[in-house]
Amino acid sequence: MKTSLTLKQLESFLAVAQTANFREAAEILHVSQPALSRTIRLAEEAIGVRLFDRDTSYVELTPSGSELLPIAKRILQDFDSAFSELGQFLDGRRGHVTVVTLASAGVALLMPVVAAFRKKVPQVQFTLLESHDQGISSALSEGSADFGIAMQPKQQEPFRYIHLLDDPFVLLCRNDHELASQASVQWSVFAQAPFLQAARRSSIRPITDAAFLGRGLDVPDGLEYPSIPAVAAMVRAGLGITTIPRLTLKLLDMQGLTAVAMEGPVTRPIGLITRQGRSLSPVAKRFISEIAAGAS
Repeated sequence: MKTSLTLKQLESFLAVAQTANFREAAEILHVSQPALSRTIRLAEEAIGVRLFDRDTSYVELTPSGSELLPIAKRILQDFDSAFSELGQFLDGRRGHVTVVTLASAGVALLMPVVAAFRKKVPQVQFTLLESHDQGISSALSEGSADFGIAMQPKQQEPFRYIHLLDDPFVLLCRNDHELASQASVQWSVFAQAPFLQAARRSSIRPITDAAFLGRGLDVPDGLEYPSIPAVAAMVRAGLGITTIPRLTLKLLDMQGLTAVAMEGPVTRPIGLITRQGRSLSPVAKRFISEIAAGAS
């Protein structure tokens, strides 16, 4: 074979082969009969053999044409199938989405939306990752995740941010603690009882430190906790009380524990984060819209 055939040539060949009539094939293809004849002639010249024996009364496949027929059918079917998949991808009905989130945001915000989304578009695949704020930023910068759900990044960071909600801090104490029966408490309670504080690398620590500073509170340094489940165990063991974002309660077994609202609420902003300058797939855009709608 001197060269490959084009899809147009294969389509024209298949139409003539199936109708055994140039006029009918031209009507099916919405082209003129001379244009169709020219396309078939160019196809024959391209592969160096006749594909049809034809005169004014009949059209018949040559042996070479008969050999090409199943190949042409397979190529065109594969092409149609591939473009159908592309169409589903462009419509946001097919593809893969990788999301990296804070653990609490993933449990509280992401999982219900994933479950509903998969019912509507089951062909979409998901990879769900958990990390802290710095890890989320790294994943987005490296391109290993499409978007993240985390605290609002600093202005100088190269990310776009779509606000979802303000996550208020709550007091966490034992059920038998004197504060457990209160409808709400002041931040000053932490200056009067053993306070369990987040590790310095935690995104929670700067928020609580700023809350104490803004209220002029001198809160003695207490035991540091490495994770939200760990601080729940520490509170349950009677080592102190703490304040954590409300969404993190979704990560805890609250048996023996009580969460109490804080007056003069302090919140952490939670939203969708994407990397500036990076295009999202149609399905990722669609999924982000679903998350935003669910959080509103």
